[in-house]
Amino acid sequence: MAERIQKLIAQAGLASRRQAEIWIEEGRVLLNGDPAKLGDRADVAIDQIKINGKNLAPAQEKVTVLLNKPRGYVSTLKDPEGRKLVTDLLGDLPQRLFPVGRLDYNTEGLLLLTNDGELAQQVSHPRHHIEKTYLVKVHGLLTGKMVKRLERGLVLEDGKTAPAKVDKIRTTGSSCWFELTIHEGKNRQVRRMCETLGLTVVRLKRIRLDFLDLKDVMTGSYRRLSAGEIKQLKINK
Repeated sequence: MAERIQKLIAQAGLASRRQAEIWIEEGRVLLNGDPAKLGDRADVAIDQIKINGKNLAPAQEKVTVLLNKPRGYVSTLKDPEGRKLVTDLLGDLPQRLFPVGRLDYNTEGLLLLTNDGELAQQVSHPRHHIEKTYLVKVHGLLTGKMVKRLERGLVLEDGKTAPAKVDKIRTTGSSCWFELTIHEGKNRQVRRMCETLGLTVVRLKRIRLDFLDLKDVMTGSYRRLSAGEIKQLKINK
């Protein structure tokens, strides 16, 4: 059965559909020897699809894991600086998984990795407004005025943020802990929001994504999502 090429690439676990579309636009995908075009369809049983000169392999078993990322790891598949990768923590899994979104080097907590391109696209696309909750520790005190600014949205250099939710504020000396829930994915968004308020983030941990949390998942370890959880993720979109 013929399918759009970007869907076949996603089903094979190589990338999300959007990333596959970028590869097609860049001319890195060949269909029967010719550069593929967006909208092209193919049947893997009949047609030859090559990506960067390598034949497209059959679809893998779909696997999605929830990782409790430690600090000191990057959420990419390779790093020119030679830093540790989140995939290094999945050494016993035969499937090649890629991160859904990113947590920066010094941010810890809940990160999904998958070879299900459709699921990755659904979870990461901004139109779905998936809530992500972070536990934040800052130097400085979070005032009532600051909370209202977060709840209204802050103007950053790449645009205004959507209204955030602030909860469980706790002050300890000159520092403050609180939970911050957003549904966007701007680069280093939580850190930049705090910097805009004059607060310095000293610890940042994602503790929830939609209905998922870190219960029973120790730092540096992971668990596979169940079929029911994956179905719920897709239904919630």
